[in-house]
Amino acid sequence: MKNRRHDIILEIIGEKPVTTQEMLIQYLAEKGIKTTQATLSRDIQQLSLVKQRDENGIYRYTLPAAAVAEKSIFSESVVSVDYAMNTIVLKCRAGMAQGTCAAIDSVNHEGIVGTIAGDDTIFILVRTESDAKKLCKKFKSEVFPGR
Repeated sequence: MKNRRHDIILEIIGEKPVTTQEMLIQYLAEKGIKTTQATLSRDIQQLSLVKQRDENGIYRYTLPAAAVAEKSIFSESVVSVDYAMNTIVLKCRAGMAQGTCAAIDSVNHEGIVGTIAGDDTIFILVRTESDAKKLCKKFKSEVFPGR
């Protein structure tokens, strides 16, 4: 449920200028998701959302620049995503792993203990296998949207 709510929050803020938590709660309700202000506040923190001024000068919720950069570099460089136990392995195009790894490190992903990159491979150590499964699913959705 939380992952679905997070995905819908990101969809909403990508489509509409959301300026308050109350507005976001209303948009979520319109999509059939009821939530409390406390839960939404935690979601905003976990998604690392920030309020930034848009082209019209209005402050609205958005992903931080680092998260946008991570998504961009992911789609350009990562060719496969997999995990074993509590280790995620990202295969990248030749020479792209270190830049991609730096982008991962710049975003506060829950559960990551550390990362290491070679030329075309990144190893991500997470705390539990459950964390690996969740983060692997997130990375796959960024690399292969719609699959």
